Amino acid sequence: MPAKKETGEGMNVDIKLVRDLAAILEKAGLTEIEVEDGHRKIKVARGGGTFVSAPAPMAPVPAPAAPAAAPVDDHAGAQKSPMVGTAYLAAEPGADNFISVGDKVAVGDTLLIVEAMKVMNPITAETAGTVKAILVENGQPIEFDQPLVVIA
Repeated sequence: MPAKKETGEGMNVDIKLVRDLAAILEKAGLTEIEVEDGHRKIKVARGGGTFVSAPAPMAPVPAPAAPAAAPVDDHAGAQKSPMVGTAYLAAEPGADNFISVGDKVAVGDTLLIVEAMKVMNPITAETAGTVKAILVENGQPIEFDQPLVVIA
């Protein structure tokens, strides 16, 4: 029998199905996938988290709690994380980092990767300029809206 979790609304959520959908999403390179079973609808989206909905409004499915990150100073103009996850500065272990302090970057250049629910999400430069500071370490858990890189 599939593993299910009871939510506060009394709806049974098939956690295995949600994980399977997330794996399909990653392998196929899709941004979102949705399945419907009677009155129950499950939607998994990249970068926006995982959502489960029924005839009631959509409610986020709680993700496993990540260790709390150390407080970070407010760096004016820093590019911030669009999600909770783990920061990786290189494409794979042993590879060169995407960026280093002093590098010039253009809009759209990959700065780092944030892994969220086993999906690797490239974080790209929102502005062009020179990398002044990298505010996270490789493998560091990060929070939503946490400053990642200062580009000036």
